[in-house]
Amino acid sequence: MTPETSETASASPRSPRGGSEPVLELRGINKRFGAVQALTDINLSIGRGEVVGLVGDNGAGKSTLIKVIAGVHGADEGELIIDGTQQKFSSPKDAQKAGVATVFQDLSLCENLDVVANLFLGHENTRGGVLDEVSMEAKSWELLRSLSAKIPSVRVPIAALSGGQRQTVAIARSLLGNPSIVMLDEPTAALGVAQTAEVLNLIERLKERDLGVLLVSHNMADVQAVCDRIHVLRLGKDAGDFDGDERTDVLVAAITGASDNVVTQRATRRGERR
Repeated sequence: MTPETSETASASPRSPRGGSEPVLELRGINKRFGAVQALTDINLSIGRGEVVGLVGDNGAGKSTLIKVIAGVHGADEGELIIDGTQQKFSSPKDAQKAGVATVFQDLSLCENLDVVANLFLGHENTRGGVLDEVSMEAKSWELLRSLSAKIPSVRVPIAALSGGQRQTVAIARSLLGNPSIVMLDEPTAALGVAQTAEVLNLIERLKERDLGVLLVSHNMADVQAVCDRIHVLRLGKDAGDFDGDERTDVLVAAITGASDNVVTQRATRRGERR
């Protein structure tokens, strides 16, 4: 598939797969830090029940873009629309209220606390001025089972869980606010094969819950395994919007800005030998 050019994308962001109504739309997003133009005219849309991969080289603008959507940074120009309503966030709390949940790479979990305490940290259920441990534990099990999570007990400390299980807890915590869109920042980084598969299965569960999912990752195999579409950023600009099953060499060419590079040359040679 041929990617959209940046000129075409700026006029009209590509519609979600299947023609569904977008849960998130970005139109002409610009962000500058002093003399540095971090984002230039970014256009992106995500539909309900759609997983969109956000890829690009280091410095492409991925982290800045998700921080704009999450309310960490305010966009200098452009429109951010969630569920058909234009939004302007002044803090992450505003983004959460609008239905945006973000799981950053560091997860922000307290290793000395158990799963229940981490899920409800800062939003504890109380009854008569006392923590309602029973309702929080029941809700924890309900949420984790709905995600087919492999957690041995909600009363074990986070320090005793594997990397994949910790990622599951962080994602489950983000769902307590009933978001419309979930953004995952490098969820499989530093995970083993089995743990990565566990996280990818979890992303499929999010899709089944009719949520929009934005997956930020450097791992092309993971992105292609679960994403319906793949959006490429390069040097803070849109570099293409592809189907999830697009060839790796085509995606690499968009990421690097060149169709003739070491990776694509190797892929071509392999194809010729077959």
